[in-house]
Amino acid sequence: MSLTPRIAIILGSTRDARFGQKPAEWIAEKARARGTWEVELVDLKDYDLPLFNEVASNAWAPSEDPRAIAWQKKIAEFDGYIFVTAEYNRSITGALKNALDQAYVEWNRKPFGIVSYGSVGGTRAAEHLRTIGIELQMVSTRAAVHIGMSDFFAVHPLGQQNKPMSDIEGSIGPSAEAMMDDLDWWVDATMAKRADAQRKAA
Repeated sequence: MSLTPRIAIILGSTRDARFGQKPAEWIAEKARARGTWEVELVDLKDYDLPLFNEVASNAWAPSEDPRAIAWQKKIAEFDGYIFVTAEYNRSITGALKNALDQAYVEWNRKPFGIVSYGSVGGTRAAEHLRTIGIELQMVSTRAAVHIGMSDFFAVHPLGQQNKPMSDIEGSIGPSAEAMMDDLDWWVDATMAKRADAQRKAA
């Protein structure tokens, strides 16, 4: 197990007209600037994941589709995650839910933070994501980044303003730092406990 935590920024929207790439690149830059993590932007659009069609979760039976297996191997590389998700009809995107369902053991005992956007700052999507994370035996940070509608329209590429993310730092910057501080603590704690479990199992 590497001593340097590896963090995935998971871009959870695959639409051609998605907004998510902009905040994903923003939070990835901030995460890298901490200087204590290896950070990778993982774009669901780069993974040809089918709709979940296995006989069961890989907690119970090995997956058969090579695309699901490749996804599981990718997810297993990381010690923590930051999910960037839109709010679609009071929940997370279908693409993100499907990606979460395609793995199980690879998510276990790892922490995650959230950057959400949309109605009410994507708060309802974030809450739904937290309950899914609990079932996957993950740990959610308390702090999260919620990009509300006024900030959303200010930085959206299709809007009239299309401002840089730095223009809304005053609104969301402190939340981002709080979320990453929480994530850092939980990454250290869970990495230590996983390493201890591996030693005991050896």
